[in-house]
Amino acid sequence: MSLAYSPGVAVPCLEIEKNPDDVYKYTAKGNLVAVITNGTAVLGLGNIGPLASKPVMEGKAMLFKIYADIDVFDLELDTKDVDKFIETVKILAPTFGGINLEDIKAPECFEIERRLKEELDIPLMHDDQHGTAIISSAALINACEVAGKNISNVKIVVNGAGSAAISCAKLYINVGAKKENILMLDSKGTISVDRKDIDESKKFFAQKTKLKNLTEAMVGADVFIGLSKGNIVNEKMIQSMAKNPIVFALANPDPEIPYDEAVSARPDIIMATGRSDHPNQVNNVLGFPYIFRGALDVRATKINEEMKLAAVYAIASLAKEPVPDSVNLAYGNKNLSFGSNYIIPKPIDLGLYILFHLR
Repeated sequence: MSLAYSPGVAVPCLEIEKNPDDVYKYTAKGNLVAVITNGTAVLGLGNIGPLASKPVMEGKAMLFKIYADIDVFDLELDTKDVDKFIETVKILAPTFGGINLEDIKAPECFEIERRLKEELDIPLMHDDQHGTAIISSAALINACEVAGKNISNVKIVVNGAGSAAISCAKLYINVGAKKENILMLDSKGTISVDRKDIDESKKFFAQKTKLKNLTEAMVGADVFIGLSKGNIVNEKMIQSMAKNPIVFALANPDPEIPYDEAVSARPDIIMATGRSDHPNQVNNVLGFPYIFRGALDVRATKINEEMKLAAVYAIASLAKEPVPDSVNLAYGNKNLSFGSNYIIPKPIDLGLYILFHLR
């Protein structure tokens, strides 16, 4: 008791007062991440509020611990006011080694992340934006290779225009896709230069096009990225796509088109979902625990674009390595290997931890 609390605890307190960096030496700050939300954009559930979002945040905390041995406090803030949200996070920040923003709706999430990254000196990431972007970019690089397509030439249809979709599309450009080849749609249709009802984040992807809806946009497309809602794509739409179509139906729990229907419609398809019960699970759990593990280990003050790109290429390259026996056993396979049904590593692959821990 005298060592853990009074009088012994005064010794590290005084050391930290003299040298604030010693907080990482004497406390748990360096392995503690805050998962923070206001519940305005939860999974596929929408604006369900801070209380109803808590099970998701607790689940996220569990994944941090299981996959990267990172401790988490989940914090559900009862405010939709951007300034109040930012001020609250800034006040709480000294407690944590890193901050994972979660399930905050666009466009507020863009300003919240931008301002907090400018004002804090610990790594911070809005996982709905960048986690999804990193994992899907790694999968897209590998899918293009398997399909024999050049990422700089592929026609990409992105259905959804929220924070995840916009961040995904921007990262696709950074890994080689051409902005003019990306057609984005929201709930009202194609985001075109003729529309007057789009905000600044959507305007970046506005195209000069006569295509009005998803059915028209899918014709001849090489890639479909679904970040919207379940069961809005049918077999005819898949059949209208180009040879060796790449389909990432990432709405959860119900993808934009059921896996079996998509595969039945096009035997040459490379298909991914966000679900663990089908091949090619594109899920943020492949990224956020390990990205924060690496950032905490090196005492990073930011998670920047270079780090995100490094994560993309590291995850993509791991899919080409021999799959550990433990992964094959867990998924009931004998010979998982790089190809149309294995374009992205499995979340339990220990190689992910090693890869980011070493970095």
